[in-house]
Amino acid sequence: MNQEISLVVNGTSHTVRVGDHWTLLDLLHDALDLKGTKDGCGEGVCGACTVLVNGRAVRACLTLAAYVQGAEVVTIEGLARDDELDPVQRTFLELGAVQCGYCTPGMIMMSKALLDENPNPTRDEVREALAGNLCRCSGYTKIIDAVMAVRGAD
Repeated sequence: MNQEISLVVNGTSHTVRVGDHWTLLDLLHDALDLKGTKDGCGEGVCGACTVLVNGRAVRACLTLAAYVQGAEVVTIEGLARDDELDPVQRTFLELGAVQCGYCTPGMIMMSKALLDENPNPTRDEVREALAGNLCRCSGYTKIIDAVMAVRGAD
């Protein structure tokens, strides 16, 4: 059975018909053709599919599409404003925290959520926030350095 849901994704209102079993990741990829959010494990353990729903980081592969009825969703594609990268995106690029890039959208979205909630996290708080996001390239040092740089610390 299908249902129609309305939501705002990256500042644009959408009404889409989704299957009852669809996840938010399915909605983003299949209904809205937003491919920046990655499907890493499909089990919520790698963090590659992290997006913001009403300002909170969620795993899109575990979140049912019906759950986001009326919500505001921000994906990696929606962080840039007026053709300018978000400070988190820009700093990841400048400091080489992108490695192969597969985990990068989820890492950036989790980092954005952390910095929105706590603009001045310690290094340990950054590590803890990113603990659920896996980097297969072992690029954690540069990723943590990038988050610290965004907040204005070394």
